[in-house]
Amino acid sequence: MFRVGLGHDTHRTTAGKPLLLGGVEIPSDFGLDGHSDADALLHAVTDALLGAAGLGDIGEWFPDTSAEFAGANSADLLRTVVTEVTVRGWRVVNLDCILFAERPKLSAFKPQIAARMAELLGVDPSVVNVKAKTGERVGPVGRGEAVQAEVVVLLEMTP
Repeated sequence: MFRVGLGHDTHRTTAGKPLLLGGVEIPSDFGLDGHSDADALLHAVTDALLGAAGLGDIGEWFPDTSAEFAGANSADLLRTVVTEVTVRGWRVVNLDCILFAERPKLSAFKPQIAARMAELLGVDPSVVNVKAKTGERVGPVGRGEAVQAEVVVLLEMTP
């Protein structure tokens, strides 16, 4: 049996914070605003896994109204979900991701981001694909006001 999950996340840009995407710190003059460390890509991956496994969404598991998750490391949140998905008999077949950011240019960081996400998911890096797109100076992404991530994951029930 196979299941597909879709994840999406958007965070506003803000000065004075590190920019974390896919568990990798990207050199930048801004970071992302959020209740946790605001790693939009890891949040989208987490949501995609939860959706594919039929386990709700990231807001149900890690509410942004809870002091427990204030400043949380998104890699830790993802690890929790990977464990839950694995315990239920699912394994990741592949993951395809798109990062939307006008700046900084992300293409040089794609291999590092894919490797880090593969490590967090416990899969071979060859099954993780990362794409980077700009906003073509249109909308919140294009104006540099936000960074977005979209993810599709395919899960397979293990025998």
